[in-house]
Parts: sequence; C-alpha cells; structure tokens
Amino acid sequence: MGYMLLGGIIMLMSWLVSSRLKSKFEFYSKLQLQNGMSGKEIAEKMLADNGIYDVKVISVEGQLTDHYNPADKTVNLSESVYNQRNAAAAAVAAHECGHAVQHARAYSMLELRSKLVPIVSFTSGIVQWILLLGIIMIRTFPSLLLIGILIFAATTLFTIITLPVEYDASNRALAWLKNKNMLNQAEYAGAEDALKWAARTYVVAAIGSIGTLLYYVSLYMGGSRRD
Repeated sequence: MGYMLLGGIIMLMSWLVSSRLKSKFEFYSKLQLQNGMSGKEIAEKMLADNGIYDVKVISVEGQLTDHYNPADKTVNLSESVYNQRNAAAAAVAAHECGHAVQHARAYSMLELRSKLVPIVSFTSGIVQWILLLGIIMIRTFPSLLLIGILIFAATTLFTIITLPVEYDASNRALAWLKNKNMLNQAEYAGAEDALKWAARTYVVAAIGSIGTLLYYVSLYMGGSRRD
C-alpha cells in the first residue's frame, strides 16, 4: 500500500511538472528574439565562442528530441528548435551546446554518465523481468531479487548523475546567453524559466527511481527476515 501511494504521488508530480513544462515552452515559443537568430544559429555561435569547431548542429525529426551525441559530436535539435527564433528555441539550443562544452572540457560527471549508458541500455530490457521473478521466488531464491536490485541500482545511479549534468549544461547555457548579450531581459528570463522547468523533470525521475529502488530493497529485507 505504501509503494502504491508513493507511486501515485510520483506519477502526479511527473504529470504536473511535464504539463507545466509544456505550457512554459508553448508560452516562450511565442516570445520572438529581438536579434532574429534561429536555434541553429544560436547553437553554432555558442560552439564557436567556446572554441568548439568539430561539432555539427543538425536537425532531427520529432518533438523533444533535442540532444547532444558525444559519439559523433553532433548537437541534434528538433525541427522547431532548429528553425524557430524564439526564447524557448534559444534556451534548448544553448542547453544542448552546454553538453558539447562539457564534453570538450572533460566534465567529470558527463564522462561518468557516458560510461553508464551502455550498462543501463543493456539492462533496461531485462531488469523488470528479473525483479518480477525475484519477487515471485523470494522465498525459494532470494538472491535473484538481490541481483535485480543491484542492476536497478545502476539505473538509479544514472538518474542521480544526470542531475548535475543537466543543471550544469543549463548554467553554462544561461551564462553564455547573458555574458554575450544574446537576449534582452525578457527573453533571458523566459529562457531561464524554461530551463528550470526542464531540469525539474530530471529531479522527478531521480526521486521516482530512488523510491522504486527502496521499495525493492524493503521487499528483499522483508523476505530475508522471514527466512
């Protein structure tokens, strides 16, 4: 019952933050930039100002598909961000370039997260099955649940490490936007607000993962005590 309540609270938090984020980006997408620069142009200038010339800025299909790929050194911007000239597009473009700057500067938390990516990608498809079987077989084979917990802990660690990575990328983006006078006061306030709400989605994800991990740990401890 406690886990169901926790899960319900986390789902509600996630929905509230996601809804608020969507409304924020819709609002700031209507705030056109005085300098007339597109997301692509914002990204290219931030990279150049940081002495990064081996990273390409490309357009990708879909919404909320913006990301930096350290493997092929590309800043991938969704079509709307790539082409539009508003405060939301500027915020997202600069944020993704923040990750490129992290990569160029060998930011330790980004390097650690990158090392965890293949592990999390490999285990994500099987960990839930291992945990489910571990719960079913907890009386006869409790070690299986423990194995599942250890695998899931890697995912939880990934969500925790993601927090400083995302906040640092946003801080780098906002510092550049401000120091280079890329936006006027209203545009900068909009970009800052949008990035704050985007970061909160990662906070909710981390809280949810920690809560789920603790639930499985409590099940394992309870099963061990019964034995």
